Amino acid sequence: MKKLILASVLLAAQLYSIAGHTAIFDDKEARKKILEVEATMNSQNQATQTSLTDLKKNVQALEQRVTAIEAITKGQVLGDMQNQIESLKQEVARLKGELEVASHNVDAAQQRQKDLYTDTDTRLRKLESTPPSTGEQAATGTTAALATPDKSSQEFQTLELANGLSKEGKHKDAFNAYDKFLKDYPNSTWVGDAIYGLGYSQFALKNYKSAIATQQKLLDTHPESVKAADAMFNMANSQIQLGQVANAKKTLKDLIAKFPNSEVTPTAQKRLKALEAIR
Repeated sequence: MKKLILASVLLAAQLYSIAGHTAIFDDKEARKKILEVEATMNSQNQATQTSLTDLKKNVQALEQRVTAIEAITKGQVLGDMQNQIESLKQEVARLKGELEVASHNVDAAQQRQKDLYTDTDTRLRKLESTPPSTGEQAATGTTAALATPDKSSQEFQTLELANGLSKEGKHKDAFNAYDKFLKDYPNSTWVGDAIYGLGYSQFALKNYKSAIATQQKLLDTHPESVKAADAMFNMANSQIQLGQVANAKKTLKDLIAKFPNSEVTPTAQKRLKALEAIR
């Protein structure tokens, strides 16, 4: 652009010079000078035009390079983002796989524990004692508390009624009968038997917490009762049903230690051995 301006100024100066000397030179000489100036201008114009064309080409080339660089940069960014996305997808897939494995392991462990307790419960139920009875040995190995009872007394008949209902599996009626006996004969010689029968009925009715509380009452108020060992055994069974395996083990160990010669002790030892096998 500067060259074009200079050329214009030079041309004007030359024209001015020619005009100033027109009077001096003749027409032929003047015409020659004009042609020379025109030739010079044309040459300069062509050079200027060439420069402008080259400049445009350079600008276009730069624009193309900028566009290419931008495209490359965008491509790299998108490529990096795509790589990150793929990496995240792989990580999510891995975590989902681990989650599925962990979930399967938890389900398997829960099922194994359920099966184990079911099997243990089945084996323990086979060892369950039969309802308490008067004058005969129960399936648990316990002997009835009554020694030479007065079978003609109303007190004895009431207890026997409760025991009979328990033997027949009528545990709700047996519970009510034992409860009535305890209310009618709170000072009876056979209160311990009645409390045990009440707790056993609660166990049979699946009121395990109540059964534990009732048998504990027997141990607290009548620790000398011949039903004390049976009460502890029933407590252990209730604790097992509640899933309190550790408590059941302790109760059985205390029973064995406190009543080593009780007829229920061998059964308690088998029960404890079965519980110890649970891991």
